[in-house]
Amino acid sequence: MIWEENRVMQSYGSLLLVILLLPCGLMNVILTVNNNTQNFVLQTTPGTSESLKCAVQNHSQAEELLWYRKNGRVDLKAENKINSSDICIYPIRADDNGITFTCKLQRNESMSISVILDVTYEPILGGTDLQTAEEGSSIKLDCNVKANPQAQMMWYKNDSVLNLEKNHHQIYQTSELFQLSISKVLKSDNGTYSCHAKSPLKLEIKDFHLIIEDKKIVIPNEPIIAAAVVVTCTILFGLIARREQIIKLCIKDKKAQSDTSL
Repeated sequence: MIWEENRVMQSYGSLLLVILLLPCGLMNVILTVNNNTQNFVLQTTPGTSESLKCAVQNHSQAEELLWYRKNGRVDLKAENKINSSDICIYPIRADDNGITFTCKLQRNESMSISVILDVTYEPILGGTDLQTAEEGSSIKLDCNVKANPQAQMMWYKNDSVLNLEKNHHQIYQTSELFQLSISKVLKSDNGTYSCHAKSPLKLEIKDFHLIIEDKKIVIPNEPIIAAAVVVTCTILFGLIARREQIIKLCIKDKKAQSDTSL
């Protein structure tokens, strides 16, 4: 009995030793990306390429590595997974700004290092070049903008800073939109509006041509239809009355001819 109890105690002791030693193996492991042991920001520009090297230091066994782009797993070749893994990002694009790449230890994904791309680029502007509006209506000029760093935005009209009139002009701005709204447009609103985006890298300008057309005279359909119905009914009644008169004359003529014959 005592021998069995000792055996059980030895089994528990061995299991406890394994549990205690397992974290120690991970505690000695150090993960690095481009020699950085912490998350970091990588500054870059469009059209260039960037290499990221993830490595395991102080490992006591073969460690498999995983790469993620945002939340999506990056496909790696078998020989590019163990203890060291490289990925190349090419070409860098403006849309890559803010994208996160993360390297993780496969057997313990809580051990990871993330790299955030900081892509700097000149302002990029877009929008509809030519727009028309009827006098008295409202219109919006949408200047789509992308820039890093953020650009300072301004509206110009005919090469001069636009004078914003209360209850006539309104500005709406987000990180990717610079919008000018004009209420109840007038003939004087006709002209070229310029969207200016000024960043430390460059001043970018996009022109929007606004043409104000004369207000169209709209004739209501209901009065026209009503008038047409009245005219049509009058003509029909006139024809019916005329037909009755013609029939009466024909009867009189026939009777007159019959009396003459007698």
